[in-house]
Amino acid sequence: MRTVPVAVVVLSWLAVLPASADEPAQPASAPTTVTAAGIPSATAAGTTFTLPPGWSLTPRGKVLELRPPEADMKLGLIDVEAADAAAAVAAGWSAYDPGFKRPVRVMTPGGPRDGWEERYFVDYEVSPNEKLVVSAFAWRADKSWLVGLLQSSEATREKRAGPLNLAIGSLRAKGYRRESFAGKTAHPIDAKIIDAMKGFVAGGMTKLKVPGVGFSLIDGGKVVYEGGLGVRELGKPELVDADTLFIAASNTKALGTLLLAELVDEKKLRWDEPVTEAYPAFRLGSAATTRKVLVKHLVCACTGMPRQDLDWIFQDLHETPRNALARLGAMQPTSEFGEVFQYSNLMAAAAGFIGGSIAMQNTELGTAYDQAMQKKVLDPLGMTRSTFDFDKAMRGNWARPHDVDIDGHLAAGEMTLNYTIIPLRPAGGIWTSPHDLSRYVMMELARGKLADGQQLVSETNLLERRKPNVVVSAGVDYGMGLIIDKRWGVTVVHHGGDLAGYHSDMMWLPEYNVGAVILTNSDTGYALRGPFLRRLVELLFDGKAEAEAQLTAAAADLEAERAKARERLQVPAEGAAAAALATHYRNAALGGIGVSREGSRVFFKAGNLRSEVASRKNDDGTISFITITPTLQGLEFVVGKPAPQRTLIVRDAQHEYVFTEQK
Repeated sequence: MRTVPVAVVVLSWLAVLPASADEPAQPASAPTTVTAAGIPSATAAGTTFTLPPGWSLTPRGKVLELRPPEADMKLGLIDVEAADAAAAVAAGWSAYDPGFKRPVRVMTPGGPRDGWEERYFVDYEVSPNEKLVVSAFAWRADKSWLVGLLQSSEATREKRAGPLNLAIGSLRAKGYRRESFAGKTAHPIDAKIIDAMKGFVAGGMTKLKVPGVGFSLIDGGKVVYEGGLGVRELGKPELVDADTLFIAASNTKALGTLLLAELVDEKKLRWDEPVTEAYPAFRLGSAATTRKVLVKHLVCACTGMPRQDLDWIFQDLHETPRNALARLGAMQPTSEFGEVFQYSNLMAAAAGFIGGSIAMQNTELGTAYDQAMQKKVLDPLGMTRSTFDFDKAMRGNWARPHDVDIDGHLAAGEMTLNYTIIPLRPAGGIWTSPHDLSRYVMMELARGKLADGQQLVSETNLLERRKPNVVVSAGVDYGMGLIIDKRWGVTVVHHGGDLAGYHSDMMWLPEYNVGAVILTNSDTGYALRGPFLRRLVELLFDGKAEAEAQLTAAAADLEAERAKARERLQVPAEGAAAAALATHYRNAALGGIGVSREGSRVFFKAGNLRSEVASRKNDDGTISFITITPTLQGLEFVVGKPAPQRTLIVRDAQHEYVFTEQK
């Protein structure tokens, strides 16, 4: 689960785009609109890409302009000859928008990929009240650069992320053929590959400043390695091992859809059943929207429900599962069912709690879910240490969360944000270990069978969860709590998980009976997951050596982003700006914010979260206060109206919350 808007767990959209299958190209010489299915297109120099369904494609001089149905987003593509990436981007803007003058915030390398020999990414300075995303990229193949220029509202950028990723992830230099492992025989995961993976993880830990990693490797449906590297807590001697517990965050969703699949087997539930039949109290937005929601929609990320994580992150520890589900009644999808990928933790939580209520009738929602998961998932799989009980998990062999602070130092982090997932635990609240999570992956590889040969869940309903529902990116789709990734010509099923100081992934290649698990205890650990998967497939199939460069680029990007953000932060918060703050603010949806001081330091408390804040003067003259406590960094409060009734503004991509002074 990605805890937006805490900045350290937000991935750059340009840096993580996957590849897709090669498709024949056709030059784009006139405006065209696609309304049913994506079509292959090409720039004048022959760079090919797929135009997303419903998007327009319009030549504007030498630039091809791609637009979604919304008018407030556009992507320009142009091929240029230039000495370097900076010159290429400058030439691109000159051709597309000659008056463009925004200062560069940061420019970072992305490492070679998909035939592009150099890749660079640019973010521009944008003040928060503009609510904009302005970015660019420059990718080189031979002597030619492809430049992409993006200008969008934050709301449309989030809503149209899947189609945008489809377009950019499908970009291919003229004549390039995508790397494919289809039909290849995988090498067995022997001692040589195990050592190579250990070395890769160890190197990634050093580059990314991750104190501890637990991981496993599975071949032939059996664990061939499970263990750990590094320490559970910085400055302490206890080592990570195969039984060390980490929060697996959104990997919980797949375990929850396994519970639903078992209930479908038992004919207690149907995938196409209206949710109100299974749980009459369910509400989502309007009555018309509520009637449309089927059980499968709760976990498909395809209903148009956007992230609305602040609604639960800001709540205190008195929040209950019933209250959390009730929040859905005040929310409304921002796109049509099946139209685009939008990820909702609240919807996934509803799925788990509703499944639990059916399995354990007449029981409080949270307790019913815990009992159902224990009886029908964890116990049968032999996941003996896995638990939703935070106190129990943190009494023994567990990894503490960490973060790199604003000055670049690795530090132990706070658990406070992670506690907020407890009332929504089906979305991301499980504690598990490399050993235990491997048991789940082996069951997936065995198509629903347990180690003793017993069929836990029917193959039909197990595989129903892997059917694509909506496009995430080029070659990547979302099923039900699972990602189906066919970038390299073979199927990889996986899912990641992100909470404060914990980042993980589980993955398996069904055709090859191979899988892996990785769990990390630092916010920088998210950047290890993609390269970990890439390195594994490189070793299995003698793939091009790209993982190491990806890892190096990710580390450079993290450091550049941190250093640039630090330049503009004033710590402690600037005195006059801090003095102008009220002591208490309130928003009807999110609750209260309390402002306190310890000497010259200023602290904000919202729900269970308490962090020191730095101040920043934005280019438009406004002032923002930014949280800086490790594992709570990056939450932004923009100063709104002055006295007599002062305000603070908090936003996610598609929502704005105004907190008003309370006397």
